[in-house]
Order: sequence, then structure tokens, then C-alpha cells
Amino acid sequence: MQKTCKSFFVLALLTLSLLSCSRAPENAKNKNPLSLWNDDAASKTALIDYVKAVTDEKSPDFIPVNDRIATFDMDGTFVAELYPSYFEYNLLEYRVLDDPSYKDIAPADVKETAQNIRDFVRNGTKLPSHFDMKHAYAAAKAYSGMTIAEFDAYVKDFAKKAANGFKGMSYGQGYYKPMLEVFDYLHENGFTCYVVSGSDRFICRALTEPIGIASNRVIGMDVILKSSNQGENDGVDYTMAKGEDILRTDQLIIKNLKTNKVKQITQEIGKVPVLSFGNSGGDAAMHNLALSNKKYKSAAFMLIADDDVHDHANREKALNLGKQWKEAGYVVISMRDDWKTIYGNNVEKTDFTF
Repeated sequence: MQKTCKSFFVLALLTLSLLSCSRAPENAKNKNPLSLWNDDAASKTALIDYVKAVTDEKSPDFIPVNDRIATFDMDGTFVAELYPSYFEYNLLEYRVLDDPSYKDIAPADVKETAQNIRDFVRNGTKLPSHFDMKHAYAAAKAYSGMTIAEFDAYVKDFAKKAANGFKGMSYGQGYYKPMLEVFDYLHENGFTCYVVSGSDRFICRALTEPIGIASNRVIGMDVILKSSNQGENDGVDYTMAKGEDILRTDQLIIKNLKTNKVKQITQEIGKVPVLSFGNSGGDAAMHNLALSNKKYKSAAFMLIADDDVHDHANREKALNLGKQWKEAGYVVISMRDDWKTIYGNNVEKTDFTF
């Protein structure tokens, strides 16, 4: 009996340890945690040196585990955004212009937005000014009325489609493999990682679930939700009954970009991050929040899409951005020079087909 209880206790402890991280590493304290990074990459050295400094109890830069907060943008930071555009843009284009269950009933303004995306990816037509907001309002309408479960299934079903511009990869497999190593490395060193994206929160949850990111550590664009029988009643005036579903509405709450990311981090996490990872100007405010941490040593990393051999990158644009990010005080990660692979050796870049 004692032996049985002891075995059960050990098993329970093991289970709890695995559940403590949203993306558990395969090998704790891996001697080469960033094996898909080139050893001479300055960004790799900067990250490892930082983590060593803040996890060493004898270091003046030591950070307690509870305050080791890292924030990650999604599109272009650890999920592909060049096939041929953001996942959520590709999804809306499909929903409005190709999905037989919706394309004939889509509102005119939503169709216009989807056509803007199609013209951009197929013809290079410049997107209208403030298109991020135009897209957000259109997306709110396009998925309105779906339950959360239905929308999750819809996203995951689209993610199974072959990624345009690549051979050997679906949309849902478009992770930057070297960045997945960063998640593991940080988790095994006591960091809590949050995804803070401009994309729809529930799209982010669907795409990050397969890599073990907990849903409560995902922050993104939000629409107002309501219960299925709530009607026009305000939530404070209606009591949801048993068996009701939660539905998406067409009312946008927030597009989670720039300073809105800072606001959401402050409201939902309640702590100032010490590490921040992104790839665009929409992430700069989030980076600056981390670098303004008055209590702990912090760092911010920006990826540049400068690999035009393995990805559909504009190298000249990426290099100009890299210079800009360095001047801003961010550590630059070169996808071409710092990584041994992007999507894995079995994935091949191809021409886009329409």
C-alpha cells in the first residue's frame, strides 16, 4: 500500500510539473537550446546572455520567476505572414469571396475589404489607408453570429489548406521553427510567455493551440460577445440560461496594435514584461513598455524578414527596417543570417498560384 501511494504521489508531481508550462520543453536545460540558430548569431548570444543574467540568483540582474514575463507578437514573429499575406487577411478573403456558405450574403463593405486584399496579393495594388481598421470592422461583420466553437473550427479547417507559395506546408504549420525553440528555452528558464497580437484573439488561440500556448495567455483583437438568447439586452440586464452558446457579434472592441497592445498587457497581465518579441512598428510600443521596466533588466527583439530564398521576403525593405530597429534600441534577428532554417528542410518556397 505504501509503495502504491508513493508511486501515485510521484506521478501526480510529474503531471503537475508538465502542466505548469503552456509549452513544455522536450529536454529540460538543453545544453544547446537554440540548435536551429547559427552559433555566431549576435541575437542568439544576446538572448542567452540575457537569460543567464536574469536567472542567476547571484547576479545583480536576477529576476524572480513570477516576474519573468515575455510577450510575443504572432504574425511575422513566430507565425508566417508572407503566404501571401497575414493569415487573418487570407481567411477573410476566402470567407467573403470564395466560401459558398457566405459569399452571396456578405455586405457590400465587407466584400470591398476582401477585394482590397485580393487585389493586393494578386496585383500588388496598394491597400487603402488605415486598412488595419477597415479589415477589423469587416472581419467583425464577416464572422458575426458564429459560436466560439464554430469559429474555432472554421479557423482550424482553413488552416489545413496548403499554404500558398510553399510546398510541404499547410497554413496551420507555418511556424518559424527557431522561434518555437525560444518558447521552450524561456519556459525551461521560468518565463511565462504571452501572445499579444493584432490578429483576432480567437484566431490566435486556434493557431497557437497546437504548439501548446494556453488560451488564457493569448491577447488579440476583440469583438463583443453575447449569449445566444441575449438579443439586444445588455449583459448586466440578462442572465444567461443553461445550455446557451456564446456568439460573436459585429461590434469591434479593440484592434490590438501599437499602444493598444500596451493597454491590453496592462489590463490582462498586470505586470510590465521584461522581454518582448515582434517584427513591425505595431510592436514598438510593446517593446518600449518592456524597455521602460523600472524594476528589472529588460530586452526587446525584432525579427526582419530578409530571407528571400526560403521565404517571400523583400530583402531591401527588411534591411532598412533592421537599421531602424537597431537605432531604436532593439536586438535585430535576421531570418537569413541568424537561422539555419525557417519552416524546416522539408518545406520549399514556390511561386504563388491563384
